Amino acid sequence: MGYYDDHYNREGRTKKGSKAGYIFSSLVGVIIGALLVLFVVPQMNGGSNGGETLGLSNTDENSQVETKKVSVDVETEITSAVEKARGAVVSISNIQSAGMWSNGQNGESTQGVEAGSGSGVIYKKEGNHAFIVTNHHVVDGAERLEVNLFNGEKIAAELVGSDVWTDLAVLEIDGSIVEDVAEFGDSDALSIGEPAIAIGNPLGQFEGSVTKGIISGLNRTVPVDIDQNGTVDWNAEVLQTDAAINPGNSGGALVNISGQVIGINSMKIAESSVEGIGLAIPINFAQTVISDLEQHGEVRRPYMGVQIASVSDIPAYYQEEALKLPKDVENGVVVSGVEPNGPAAEAGLKEMDVIVELDGEEITDVLDLRHHLYGQDVGDEMKVKYYREGKLAETTMALKTENTF
Repeated sequence: MGYYDDHYNREGRTKKGSKAGYIFSSLVGVIIGALLVLFVVPQMNGGSNGGETLGLSNTDENSQVETKKVSVDVETEITSAVEKARGAVVSISNIQSAGMWSNGQNGESTQGVEAGSGSGVIYKKEGNHAFIVTNHHVVDGAERLEVNLFNGEKIAAELVGSDVWTDLAVLEIDGSIVEDVAEFGDSDALSIGEPAIAIGNPLGQFEGSVTKGIISGLNRTVPVDIDQNGTVDWNAEVLQTDAAINPGNSGGALVNISGQVIGINSMKIAESSVEGIGLAIPINFAQTVISDLEQHGEVRRPYMGVQIASVSDIPAYYQEEALKLPKDVENGVVVSGVEPNGPAAEAGLKEMDVIVELDGEEITDVLDLRHHLYGQDVGDEMKVKYYREGKLAETTMALKTENTF
């Protein structure tokens, strides 16, 4: 009696087989090996039909890894907006006398150095003339101005007009080579949080640079010391953005998602504790100034023909003794001088009068008065309430034009 063992029985049968079995087994092995070579190896090397090679390449001794080049379509609303506006943004060089350079004959300066640089926006083209808006401080003191267009061509520019109060200026260049002109948007229609793109020439060398952010604030008020005497002369109303605005960006464009100019970049609060606050002049406000500069070379503002000071800057003793103001009147504007034949003189105002109201609007200091006055047009009539010798009086003033008062 025995036990069944399949392995044992197969082994016994193999030993008893003929030589034909060995030949057949060998032939099958050869065929299988050949099939592996024909089908498996080509697939590992990208196929025999010139297919893509994956893995290591044996085309050189180092067997370097081959990489696949990928093309990505990155066109977005942002890139479209930049493409629309970028060509109209230029860089501006403020050239002034070098001082040490002369022609050796009469001592006149023949050379100049770049005293500063900034940016500008081509906003209009008429025939062979093109006009650029920039900042007053970009062109201030220039003996010669040069503009570098987006295509790299550098040309001379002429100053049409400039205004220190709004920090705006207009230049004129040869329009025959100008290809791109900016489109103005509506800064009054802006919403906080919408995209904002700054385009300009930061640091005077990175022309056509683009930064992106949002509109961070509307109708911001920033104090400005025009004559650098430590006293605030004007409150500029600006847009706030967190798009990076660096030195050299001044005068460049702040554009919306449609590629329209919504502001002229003007100032940046550059304190170590402050970051991400860029400021721009709203384009709706700028357009009125641009129009005046283009037509008259200056902004034609109404003036009163007075010298003034804020009541708050006068010691309390003099408020009561010299001005004779009621104790409950602590604010207003003192008339410290009156120009003969000026609007104020014709309206009957005198030295030591204290203006407290214009057209029904309370006037607390010099800034309030300037803000209200500069919002009027030449020829307008303005109602003035004032104190004289402690008594409240009223008059009407016909506004005329003058550079300052």
